[in-house]
Amino acid sequence: MNLFDVYPLNDIEITKAAGSNVWAANGQQYLDLYGGHAVISIGHTNPHYVNRLTDQLNKVGFYSNSVKIPLQVQLAAKLGEVSGKKDFQLFLCNSGAEANENALKLASFYNGRKKVIAFTGAFHGRTSLAVAVTDNPKIVAPVNQTENVIFLPFNNEVALEETFKAQGNEISAVIIEGIQGVGGIKEASKSFLQKIRSLCDEYNAVYIADSVQCGYGRTGSFYSHDYSGVEADVYSMAKGMGNGFPVAGISIAPKFKPWHGELGTTFGGNHLACAAALAVLEVMEKDNLIKNAEEVGNYLIAELKKFDQVVEVRGRGLMIGIELPAELAHVKKELLFTHHIFTGEAKPNVIRLLPALNLTKVHADEFLAAFGKLVK
Repeated sequence: MNLFDVYPLNDIEITKAAGSNVWAANGQQYLDLYGGHAVISIGHTNPHYVNRLTDQLNKVGFYSNSVKIPLQVQLAAKLGEVSGKKDFQLFLCNSGAEANENALKLASFYNGRKKVIAFTGAFHGRTSLAVAVTDNPKIVAPVNQTENVIFLPFNNEVALEETFKAQGNEISAVIIEGIQGVGGIKEASKSFLQKIRSLCDEYNAVYIADSVQCGYGRTGSFYSHDYSGVEADVYSMAKGMGNGFPVAGISIAPKFKPWHGELGTTFGGNHLACAAALAVLEVMEKDNLIKNAEEVGNYLIAELKKFDQVVEVRGRGLMIGIELPAELAHVKKELLFTHHIFTGEAKPNVIRLLPALNLTKVHADEFLAAFGKLVK
């Protein structure tokens, strides 16, 4: 049997990883500013994380949600404490797409409606409803297509108001990334997020803050939406939540009252997933990683803005987009194969930096030196 060939692959096999570095099978060391797509939040093979998982695996690795799992209660308490949402409720699942799928389903159960507002440039996942609210027709199969999704221009308050005035009593939810990742590191304005909150309140719609990539401390706030000064009804999270272990969830406002069978999953919230997620929060708290993400991110953004060749630097904390002119489209490839630095990208010419939240200024300078050589 062959693998189903859907991934364009770099000819690199990673055999070892520690902190913000990885090593290939040939011994070559790389600086990792991609984190496996914003997944590595506390660094590769963090000792506390490894010990937490190892200890748990030696006790019990898995049982289903048909029994009490105290680790879930501990995780919910710790997440509420670190995120500042102590009165919210936690539902655990396995991936960002699944988190958004459940958030949208929960909203529809809540108000009995079908229509969802999403935005141009959005990426919310590849499961049925999550991909339907994703702005990429190429990956929306015919079976996923639905007339219930309304795409509006990102950051356009007038279009949002007009749509609510026309169809407000049919709108179940508004889903938005605080900073679009795949869309090119584009930030929702504070006033736009505030407008979503006020319109959802007025029309009894549900405000879903997709924090899968832009959440979990990456931007210098726990959820990137926090800088708007208003709360969402549901926050979806994944990626950095488990530092590589598949774990995701939705944080749900107290106004939602659960009933048995409303949501469900086989693997979500299993013992190992909870151990991984708890380790991540413990390290984030102990090492003050949200503050570090803000400080090192601010430093990187300020230094990158000094390069005249850069079209624009966007983002917040350690979620950074560097838009380059077409003639510098080669820079990402050169960073990887000449300077041995992993970065991400957004089409056509945006380099995405999504490193671990404990990235050091020394590593930031290593990147800046290499980047400077390539753009001058």
